[in-house]
Amino acid sequence: MTFEAPGRDCAACPRLADMRADNRRRHPDWHNAPVPSFGAARGCRLLIVGLAPGLRGANRTGRPFTGDWAGELLYPTLLAFGLARGTYAADPADGLELIGCRITNAVRCVPPENKPTTAEVAACRDFLRAEIAALTDLRAILCLGAVAHGAVLAAHGLTRSRWPFAHGARHPLPDGPLLADSYHCSRYNTNTGRLTEAMFHDVFAALRPVLD
Repeated sequence: MTFEAPGRDCAACPRLADMRADNRRRHPDWHNAPVPSFGAARGCRLLIVGLAPGLRGANRTGRPFTGDWAGELLYPTLLAFGLARGTYAADPADGLELIGCRITNAVRCVPPENKPTTAEVAACRDFLRAEIAALTDLRAILCLGAVAHGAVLAAHGLTRSRWPFAHGARHPLPDGPLLADSYHCSRYNTNTGRLTEAMFHDVFAALRPVLD
């Protein structure tokens, strides 16, 4: 099964389209478009879902979690658990490859202050739903934060009341993969100690047997 990603000039979210146009004027050498998923669809056993591209991270580089603080924790963790090979150098040309893993975002375009609205998350839902459906080898989805958690549940037609978000939570979805949760690996969460490297590694250690 194949699926389509949002086009470069997707107009589904006027606020995000306006911000994208402004960024193109300010930084014409940046990506400034919906950020595509990273990692092959074929053989993908783990889908990692983040919130949205960072302004100077993925919105600049065109690769999820690349060039911002979150990637400095995420990608070394993937390397440590055999889900990536190569070297992460915060550059799409660094040659890093994912192994049985794919990374996407609940919202594909950078939002103001990194805070998408409920309507903007809903506007991207069909892309997420189609992507999940196309991953025929998928065994687990890891949601980084409550927004990603809610987006994945909505893509499955499920409600948060029955499958609440919590760091380290694991929810076997009906007729679907395992849904796992982690606090987002953002600078704020790591600087405040809400998420430590050990806590993040524990989430992946628990997922490893599911993926194997």
